[in-house]
Amino acid sequence: MTSAAHDPISALLAQSEKSTREDPLCATQVALARQGKLLAFETFGRAPVAGGERHGGRNTDATNRTLFSIYSVTKALVSAASWILLQERLLALDDRVADYIPEFGTHGKEVVTVAHLLTHTAGFPRARLPNHDWPVPDRRVRHFSTWTLEWAPGSRFVYHGTATMWVLAELITRLANLDYRDFVRTRIAEPLGLTNLYIGLPPSEHDRVADVICMGQPTPTDGRAVSPVDAPVVDENMMDDANRSESRIVGGPGGGAIATAADVAMFYQGLLADAAERGARIWQPDGLRDAWTVRNPSFVDPMTQQPALRGLGIVIAGSEGKMWRGFSEDCSPRTFGHMGAGGQISWADPATGLSFAFLTNGAHRDPVRQGANGYRLSTLAAACGAR
Repeated sequence: MTSAAHDPISALLAQSEKSTREDPLCATQVALARQGKLLAFETFGRAPVAGGERHGGRNTDATNRTLFSIYSVTKALVSAASWILLQERLLALDDRVADYIPEFGTHGKEVVTVAHLLTHTAGFPRARLPNHDWPVPDRRVRHFSTWTLEWAPGSRFVYHGTATMWVLAELITRLANLDYRDFVRTRIAEPLGLTNLYIGLPPSEHDRVADVICMGQPTPTDGRAVSPVDAPVVDENMMDDANRSESRIVGGPGGGAIATAADVAMFYQGLLADAAERGARIWQPDGLRDAWTVRNPSFVDPMTQQPALRGLGIVIAGSEGKMWRGFSEDCSPRTFGHMGAGGQISWADPATGLSFAFLTNGAHRDPVRQGANGYRLSTLAAACGAR
């Protein structure tokens, strides 16, 4: 048997397993795919489900059937749904949001465009919409009408944790005449055979989800993470929200999807296949190339003081400083993806054809340690492209 030191896939799996050793209730799941097939899919550790022993649930060995909260990796899925509307000319990047959602056009937001939503330049990064208000249209548009701008749309990049994705979800729902969650399921998940990917979890699947736990101690200094996470480090409130069955049932376009690592990796394989004109034909190659093109390349991410390098709803590796955006330096500049606040990783590299997903229920309180683990995993995954 080839040792992990000489086999890149074995080394990747070993590092994923190592991530479970700090806490007895931490589980991890890793998947690597290429040319439409899984090269590896493994799960390690134990995890609480349904609240664990403290809340009448149980702790169990994690398996490949275990589902994980994927946090901001969700943004890649919902953004990819909007690419379908763009290619069908139901929507255009320069369109003003208020032309489709009149209730949104208040407090100066009349000038916000679809492009602003997808590039985190809309100007309302701290706006909030509680998950439980999504199913009631009057409630969600009431939130839209009260949101105010913090700066002029298009003038700077600041990560919008959930706000712009809620608006994008509303656009998809109105233009498709179908709830965005059902749109993602019928137009993306089902055609690609992703049976373990949910935005809006059926109650019957609740006991398969690894409850999120917080691990370790907070950063003792103001040191920056080795690779940034695209939301605040998961705290107790975010953890409790992710673990509530009510939140899982509603889901959320900015961070509420639940999946296996295999389905996340195969979602990216679907994108790569369509770009090469050999896939399910969900997306057109020209539209994908446009979505994967860096917008506003001069904008700096204030969290890392590095170039933001955003495509349409996804992060682009670029040629320098890739680790600050969650990628390995061995990834090609065209690599794209999205990371999650709890340490989740997802990306695809058009140069090698690899797609990679790492999921965990163990959200570290220290972004430095979490970022360092993510960088190691991405580096090990990228090395598998030479096989």
